Amino acid sequence: MKTNKDISLLNFNKDIHELLLKNDITTVNDLWVLKRIQLKEKGFSSSQIKQISIQLQLKGLDLNKRTY
Repeated sequence: MKTNKDISLLNFNKDIHELLLKNDITTVNDLWVLKRIQLKEKGFSSSQIKQISIQLQLKGLDLNKRTY
């Protein structure tokens, strides 16, 4: 998956999508480079971070720039 794509491709729920946009995270790459602790600092809950991680894994990516 190309990481310069819009985050809407990851099909997040409205709450996560709005929080991502509020934190200027608009592309998959913006999200992919972050660590869990950085997401926590930006106001994401543990369950939201888990959902983000799952959606990235479904696309062959993981937080902190790992690929599968």
